[in-house]
Amino acid sequence: MSLAHTAAEYMLSDALLPDRRGSRLKGLRLELPLDKMVKFVTVGFPLLLMSLAFAQEFSSGSPISCFSPSNFSVRQAAYVDSSCWDSLAHHEHNEAGQYKVKSLWPHKALPYSLLALAVAMYLPVLLWKYAAVPSLSSDLLFIISELDKSYNRSIRLVQHMLKIRQESSDPYVFWDELEKARKERYFEFALLERYLACKQRSHSLVAAYLLRNSLLLLFTSATYLYLGHFHFDVFFQEEFSCSIKTGLLHNETHVPELITCRLTSLSVFQIVSLSSAAVYTILVPVIVYNLTRLCQWDKRLLSIYEMLPAFDLLSRKMLGCPINDLNVILLFLRANISELISFSWLSVLCVLKDTTTQKHNIDTVVDFMTLLAGLEPSKPKHLTQHMCDEQP
Repeated sequence: MSLAHTAAEYMLSDALLPDRRGSRLKGLRLELPLDKMVKFVTVGFPLLLMSLAFAQEFSSGSPISCFSPSNFSVRQAAYVDSSCWDSLAHHEHNEAGQYKVKSLWPHKALPYSLLALAVAMYLPVLLWKYAAVPSLSSDLLFIISELDKSYNRSIRLVQHMLKIRQESSDPYVFWDELEKARKERYFEFALLERYLACKQRSHSLVAAYLLRNSLLLLFTSATYLYLGHFHFDVFFQEEFSCSIKTGLLHNETHVPELITCRLTSLSVFQIVSLSSAAVYTILVPVIVYNLTRLCQWDKRLLSIYEMLPAFDLLSRKMLGCPINDLNVILLFLRANISELISFSWLSVLCVLKDTTTQKHNIDTVVDFMTLLAGLEPSKPKHLTQHMCDEQP
């Protein structure tokens, strides 16, 4: 065995990827980074504001302070505060001289509305987790494994070609068999290619992803409507007139008709309302961007893996509508690029492929590794010319 042949064998052996069946794929990312950020903000931010509202209530005591008459005892004043907080309605005279009652219930419902908002924003996450994650994880497990295996098979194929070339006494036979194998598509791996092509005709994952983001936009719009319709109406009202002449106190003459009360938690209410509107306004472009990513293919990832024979036919099918499960899988392959060991090798080979002087002879990793191993990726010109001279 020659020194060049031994060096080529070592080079090809080093290019083989290690087998990580047991430890790999345990850290699969089944949420895209932007989706995870949106989840933490849409769910965590209302819970944070709810904690702020409860903390303010517990630290400052009663959320309102009523100006009871001076002849009221301490217990009577506490009763006024409690009664006015329970009713939480502003009484005022209209133009006809009648009482007009305006409810201030958004102040009382603030922590619970934030909790309801957090629960609503978590529903799309649950939908994705139970409707899409099981199928997505199995797809990623298979595709990542097959991509790395396809790379390894290409390297082993070059090793086999090098062995045949060294053992073959007739170079014409070797190059004839090699060209025949290429014409018969022996170097392509139909299982992975057909599986990915099948995912182009499937729409379950993309439907779940669209529904998840559409629900986020719907709940965000509902939040805007709630803040605009209910919070804005009482946003600047710090004082209100409360009537306690109800029940047993209805006929008491020493009890004033209306008592002025002040909302001590108005600043917290305003901060929560403004910050909620601001944060969800910032998140809307992020959610829309997540949806627009489904309208285009990840061409860089595809161009890297076109070095594999299995992607040769697939790249010609990417001219159709990208809104399908395959595009979603490609997005998650990009997010799990650390699990694709073959990606770094193929990226290097793509760079070397672009700088080589024989670009017209290099299409796949098989061709490039054949060249690195010391074999011509196609039949040498002197052999081709010699065969033409032998033909009558």
